[in-house]
Amino acid sequence: MATTMTEVARAAGVSQKTVSRVVNGEPHVSPEVRDRVLRAVRELDYRPNNAARALLLGRYRRIGVVSLGTALYGPSTLLIALERAMQRAGYSFALASTLEGQKVSVAVDALLEQGVDGIVLSEPIDDGAPLRLSADVPVISLGEGVELTEGVGAIVGADGVDAARIATEHLLSLGHRTVWHIPGPQNWWAARDRLRGWREALAAAGAPEPPLALEGDWTPAAGYAAGRQLARLGDVTAVFAANDDMAIGALHAFAEAGRDVPGDVSVVGYDDIPAAAYLCPPLTTVRQKFTAVADRAVDHLLTLIEHRHEPAEHPEAAVELIVRASSGPAHL
Repeated sequence: MATTMTEVARAAGVSQKTVSRVVNGEPHVSPEVRDRVLRAVRELDYRPNNAARALLLGRYRRIGVVSLGTALYGPSTLLIALERAMQRAGYSFALASTLEGQKVSVAVDALLEQGVDGIVLSEPIDDGAPLRLSADVPVISLGEGVELTEGVGAIVGADGVDAARIATEHLLSLGHRTVWHIPGPQNWWAARDRLRGWREALAAAGAPEPPLALEGDWTPAAGYAAGRQLARLGDVTAVFAANDDMAIGALHAFAEAGRDVPGDVSVVGYDDIPAAAYLCPPLTTVRQKFTAVADRAVDHLLTLIEHRHEPAEHPEAAVELIVRASSGPAHL
């Protein structure tokens, strides 16, 4: 037989109202009382009924996330950061994946059917057409804008454009005439942001924009194929890859072709995967601060859900250039 809130209150020596406040993550409960209630919840295996709680509070205390369901470092790490940010705010987490070609709108509908108070669009892919959604809850996008036929939404970007600009500017500051780019798949918002940032940095510096290398799929194999193509071009001295795995593949291709890194070619990646610091040479890359991105997105979403006046300020930049030995001065 399921444990009731009354039994939890009796075991913790508090009122049912206090148990309700603790379970729903509300303020005005002392740490000592909160710990006592949570201990009783665990000992009695109390599981609050979400449907009943939603009727009582007008909320499910659950946030939905549309993501790719991929094991790639960036999306998977961001997903973990989002879940932790939601848990800290007292909300549970529901996931809908678009990895198998499912439309973003279908994933959103699935979350709405489960019952969520808001939705985060994290690393979706699309067919290039404007994304139009109908949702009766707030929606936050970590990429491009979304047209909502109803409801409210906002863009809380992951700074992909700025990050790509920073990476490109770093290479230009070393005296390279221009920077070549190994792009990610262009149906990913993140890949398009990085392409845009690269182009903006070149244009701002008055540097010529070279042809794109082969479009990659985020894998080392794709970076290797693009690197082999670039290694045959004598005027390639600097390369920005849209992620670290493709940069690793390019490093291998340059080494195989006898092109020294960074003596002949400088290479910069994106993500700062754990292996990046231990390559030969160690990889210069853009580090994504996933916790900062997630905290900013969840706080902005909760501002809409809970009708707060303003989201909290998050001054920390979401990206940081990590300079290592794979980038160096141009030898003209």
